[in-house]
Amino acid sequence: MAKRWARRPEGSTWGDWGEDDELGRINLITSEKVLEGVREVQAGKSFCLSLPLDFPGGSSLNQRRYPPIIRPTEDLAHKPDTFYNVVAKDSIAPEYIDVWSDDMVTLWTQYSTQWDALVHQGALFDADGDGVDEPLYYNGFKPHVDIIGPQEDAKGDGSGSVAFARHLGLEHMAAHGVQGRAVLIDIAYHLNNTEEWTAVPMKTVREIMAADRVEVRPGDMVILHTGFTQKILDWDKNPDAARIQAMYPYLDGEDPEVLEWIADSQLSALIADNYAVEGWPAPSPEPHTLIPVHNLCLFKLGIPLGEMWYTQELATWLRANNRSSFLLTAPPLRLPGTAGGPLNPIATV
Repeated sequence: MAKRWARRPEGSTWGDWGEDDELGRINLITSEKVLEGVREVQAGKSFCLSLPLDFPGGSSLNQRRYPPIIRPTEDLAHKPDTFYNVVAKDSIAPEYIDVWSDDMVTLWTQYSTQWDALVHQGALFDADGDGVDEPLYYNGFKPHVDIIGPQEDAKGDGSGSVAFARHLGLEHMAAHGVQGRAVLIDIAYHLNNTEEWTAVPMKTVREIMAADRVEVRPGDMVILHTGFTQKILDWDKNPDAARIQAMYPYLDGEDPEVLEWIADSQLSALIADNYAVEGWPAPSPEPHTLIPVHNLCLFKLGIPLGEMWYTQELATWLRANNRSSFLLTAPPLRLPGTAGGPLNPIATV
């Protein structure tokens, strides 16, 4: 029994890797899984799976998230926004021949290509058996105890942070290393590259996997290719606000067989090129999760979710070469305390 809970959600992995586990199914990416991934490398060709991090452009996809803002750092006299295109002989000392630029960035961590950390979504659950649901995150970590904020000096180091995940942040994935065998499920090709917002049930996923001979092994990272981020690139940072929130296929989180497959397949990470992997369930007056795949993966199973990855070039190459598996290297930034974060994943074939 873990110290933070007396009972765990049905079908969850809470405690499976210890009472203090913060990795979830990333624990399945073992040394052998890394070697499996390396054995997939045959052509020595690599694909960048990140969008430029200033895409999609604007904030029509999510009004809480904005493009990165880049500014110069302060100069040697502490004057802000100045240390850029600095000619040293003019501003520092006449004997220097150097020209310098130094910058800083304000970054919304889930604006573009990203990982969702396990702390990104929790749920109400009665973990102590007293009959009262309480807000919790994966493995029973608690808001305002283990995940701090919003409050002044949330990190406790005087740095000015107003939020900080003492547990379940992305730095644990980064330290473990996220590298191993991965497979791509080419939904776009088999749905005739539809741009319609289309729920994809497990029956369709199975048919696609069978047609392309996709084998998901325990510990594999699974990528769903829908074509979404190719449209984002085509729009060139001027997305159609009327379309961007409801376009291209998505995994049907209301299909129980989809949830069963995620649980039973032992996949270690679930990734898509679309906005949220899944869509939104039908309205209901009964208590329910807004996004079932997120609830299952982040809260119950400890499966990180990748969103808005750029997969078009990889999918095209895999189809041309009759393949679906490859080596994926995808560690997040080792930035402690974050609920999500950008990355530059690399697929090697």
